[in-house]
Amino acid sequence: MKRRELLTGGAALAAAGGCAAPGGQPGTALPAAPAQAPLRRIALGSCFDQTKAAPIWDTITASRPDLFLFGGDNIYCQMPYSLPRLREAYALAAASPGLSRLRAAVPHMAIWDDNDYGLNDGGADFTEKLTSKAEFLQFWQAAADDPRRGREGLYDARMFGPPGRRVQVILLDTRWFRSAWKRTDQRDAPGKERYVPDADPAKTVLGEVQWRWLEAQLRQPAEVRLLFSGMQVVTQGHGWERWGNLPLERERLYRLIGDTGAQGVVVLSGDRHIGALYREDRGTAYPLYELTASGFTHTWTTASEAGPNRLGELYRELHYGAVEIDWDSRSLRLDVVDTAGLPQRSQSIAFNELRARP
Repeated sequence: MKRRELLTGGAALAAAGGCAAPGGQPGTALPAAPAQAPLRRIALGSCFDQTKAAPIWDTITASRPDLFLFGGDNIYCQMPYSLPRLREAYALAAASPGLSRLRAAVPHMAIWDDNDYGLNDGGADFTEKLTSKAEFLQFWQAAADDPRRGREGLYDARMFGPPGRRVQVILLDTRWFRSAWKRTDQRDAPGKERYVPDADPAKTVLGEVQWRWLEAQLRQPAEVRLLFSGMQVVTQGHGWERWGNLPLERERLYRLIGDTGAQGVVVLSGDRHIGALYREDRGTAYPLYELTASGFTHTWTTASEAGPNRLGELYRELHYGAVEIDWDSRSLRLDVVDTAGLPQRSQSIAFNELRARP
């Protein structure tokens, strides 16, 4: 998502190097889930412009998360895309001192969105996605045997923690396979800013191979599932990129969660240069909550939009997101956290709420 004329600079978060095991070095493999202590704090976010200052990295590192999730737009490749421009963006991100400290101290996973993919609002039609993928895997120090190297796209999943306290992290690739959007007939009109819903059954967000993979992931046992999509999923009320622009695909996602019996799903997203919380219970097996965290270095300070399923107001300042899990009380909390480390938007959820209705 690119709205630079609406965005303001500031301090915030950045993206860099590969997955590190707890106490290990970037690029090392995460240990098998049963051997790990349960995750209690997961931090996350998106939208790091490598040309801007990013002191929020140190705010995040100081909060000592067990895991950090980079949700896309982890760098901003100058458009039009070229491989030298992408490499320059990654080089600047790698040189960020705060990012380097976070990268060395905190285990992390990453997925891309359009600005590190290489095409604003890009989808399956982006012709340079193979070279862009190779740079992504190199930057994030993917192992030689990483399964993403042998398949299309960058979707990924990992399980953390012992039985009874398992957290499954699923990172969806909503770029590689995604069909073209239907463009608006009223540019900048509220609710129709860039795109409008398209019920074409031939169009896809994930592609059939990724859909089958996701079904297999959701059938694995877990108590909490963090489903990260670069673009917003349950959110209503705007005409920017979102799953609701392909409503049949969103319905398929809701149906799949119910059909697989997957409990504990919480949706995470980025892209929008705002922070917000949402709840959807229409057409879902149980209420789906979404935490959008998008604003490491720049936010949309004048953002205003309808929010029929939003919980509270938009947060328009620099921030990151956090998921706090209380295993003893069987509950979790979603937070939008400011640069001082203080929650500005919060929502508590009992595990029992994230189960199919009787």
